[in-house]
Amino acid sequence: MITNKYINSTKSIQIISYFLILLFGSALLIVSSKIKVPFYPVPMTMQTFIIILFGSFFGWKKASLIVLTYLMEGLFGFPVFAGTPEKGLGLSYMVGPTGGYLLGFLFTAFLSGYFNLKANFILRFFYLAVSVIPIYLLGYLWLGYLVGWSKPIFEIGVQPFILAEFCKILLLALIIPKIFSLKKNLE
Repeated sequence: MITNKYINSTKSIQIISYFLILLFGSALLIVSSKIKVPFYPVPMTMQTFIIILFGSFFGWKKASLIVLTYLMEGLFGFPVFAGTPEKGLGLSYMVGPTGGYLLGFLFTAFLSGYFNLKANFILRFFYLAVSVIPIYLLGYLWLGYLVGWSKPIFEIGVQPFILAEFCKILLLALIIPKIFSLKKNLE
């Protein structure tokens, strides 16, 4: 017979592990936003890579909570985003030019955790590409709203990042089977 003490202990361990996953995940996301990798035509950060990695490893619920935690930290004024604190903090940063991209992170975390990434390589690559679309779609729409549609929004806010995203998605499509294998060994 399972006792209440055992059930309460198990719930406490689950809550603590969830909390640690959120802390570790948001910390890794913060680090990934601060590191700029030299790339053509613009330097890239590894945020989208990490977000999709979280989705594939933790699933959509935990990945979405990690990204939500990260966004809340930024909302409360912590310098968690790329370009902070130089470009502002808190709500003022989040409603600035990168606001749509930040909101897209949440949808990308959901999609990358929702799709069956155990599929074959081609399908997995396709799912990963679809997962990253919300970042650039919402970023494009928000940027157009802020600066006006008469500007070359696609050339400013999407095109410079396509090659970098392609490389990140390709790398993820290659390593995700190893991630699933690692996860299975940890369970």
